[in-house]
Amino acid sequence: MSKDNWKEKFSKLKERDINFSNLSKIKINPLYTPDDNKDFDYEKDLSYPGEYPFTRGVYPNMYRGRLWTMRQFSGFGTPKDTNNRYKYLLKHGQTGLSVAFDFPTLYGKDSDDPMSLGEVGKCGVAIDTLRDMEILFDGIPLEKISTSMTINPPAAMLLAMYIVVGEKQGVPKEVLTGTIQNDMLKEYQAQKTWIYPPEPSMRIITDILEYCSENVPKWNTISISGYHIREAGSTALQELAFTLANGFTYVDYGINKGLPVDTFAPRLSFFFNSHLDFFEEIAKYRAARRIWAKLMKDKYHAQDPKSYLVRFHTQTAGCSLTAQQPENNIIRTAFQGLAAVLGGTQSLHTNSMDETYALPTEKAVKIALRTQQLIAYETGVPNTIDPLGGSYYVEALTDELEKLTYEYFDKIETLGGVVPAIEKGFFQREISRSAYEYQKALEKKEKYHVGVNIFEEKENVEIELLKIPEEVEIDQNKSLKNVKQERNNSKVKSTLIHLRNAAENGENLMPRILDCVREYATLGEMCGTLKEVFGIYKEPIIF
Repeated sequence: MSKDNWKEKFSKLKERDINFSNLSKIKINPLYTPDDNKDFDYEKDLSYPGEYPFTRGVYPNMYRGRLWTMRQFSGFGTPKDTNNRYKYLLKHGQTGLSVAFDFPTLYGKDSDDPMSLGEVGKCGVAIDTLRDMEILFDGIPLEKISTSMTINPPAAMLLAMYIVVGEKQGVPKEVLTGTIQNDMLKEYQAQKTWIYPPEPSMRIITDILEYCSENVPKWNTISISGYHIREAGSTALQELAFTLANGFTYVDYGINKGLPVDTFAPRLSFFFNSHLDFFEEIAKYRAARRIWAKLMKDKYHAQDPKSYLVRFHTQTAGCSLTAQQPENNIIRTAFQGLAAVLGGTQSLHTNSMDETYALPTEKAVKIALRTQQLIAYETGVPNTIDPLGGSYYVEALTDELEKLTYEYFDKIETLGGVVPAIEKGFFQREISRSAYEYQKALEKKEKYHVGVNIFEEKENVEIELLKIPEEVEIDQNKSLKNVKQERNNSKVKSTLIHLRNAAENGENLMPRILDCVREYATLGEMCGTLKEVFGIYKEPIIF
């Protein structure tokens, strides 16, 4: 049968009365054939895993050589509480750590700061000084474990604490492996945890790039994060385009600092969301690899093939989880995790079913971890590399997302680049518009959320929740008070003065921050010192 004959037969049939499009508003055809890949060139557009342009994966053997790192984003209460959770997860098969910090830590404030009242240890672990980091990783061998830390404005301080904990364990910094998020551009665009204005923030980031390229060579210095852009309401296309635009901006700043691109680009990593439009997510990851490789080669003239690689962590979509019928979240997470694996992720966090209510319980987080293990050991998906490669649909969707991403790049360029576009509110408006339109689609039942606007039930949800007692804040403040009494405060004052001088004279900040950390200066003291030089950021009125 010819395609035309099939189309004629198809046209006489009734379709369901829904909008056949994905979350990026790309119209989905009823069938994909070789006609949708007319310009497809295997060597140019796909090639082989581990070969330019890396559409099929960044490593030649992918999961046949090594499974993705299984991380569960975790942290709550005191450092001791979280240390116990880490040991629990490692005991049950987790292969890497991912640290969640509380809001005071995210904003560079100490637990005894008046602004921290009621927030200590609530949404993550409280870290005030090196003492807390020592407790957090007590009994955890840093030479064997890769650690990811979701921290942004105070990233330099938390990295310094980790390096010093390694020193105390006898682990040289050259051996340490892991990631700091350290992605301030997306903070101004979406997540909104910031301290300093954009330019000083970029100064700190490039100082970290320079220091780590020379001293901590196995450390991923930035996790360029689309996850929070997506959680704020963007489409998959916007997540892809804005994340890569941010990444290229970090490359520009590194080069402008005088760093050869191949000295720092190989240690840039990425962090993507995995939502529920299954094939759109898979195509997004494949397009990201291809776009990054092409521009790093053709625009930035990188010579090291490692500079071309999009190595990425994935977290399943927190914004897709529902308070209604929370057990459904287990299923959502499984599909999202599977999409990430089919898309070639290097590490994965699967959300727990109870995270719309609170931080996860041990039972919920173990189910989430077991979800990854089921994908890894029972589905057979990791047995072959890029099993969806060559799919007419997946390849056409990958091409379309790539094309539309370049259109976004052009828009950003007309605004003067990423930083000027942030200052003009471009990203904030784009994300807000998409979030609003998606919500309207749910209300009109043009899109569905099971248990929310379809297959609803009247129910009294009874689910075990993790509760953070008030004693956590009391204990943390007692610990901080003890550190301040026991440390050499004259040395602390001296190191903070040197830090301020380095900020004023353009010296790389990392060695001075390390000096402060070794003397048990607090996070708030170090961030406060830099505030005196750099000022604080106030978001312009966008709407």
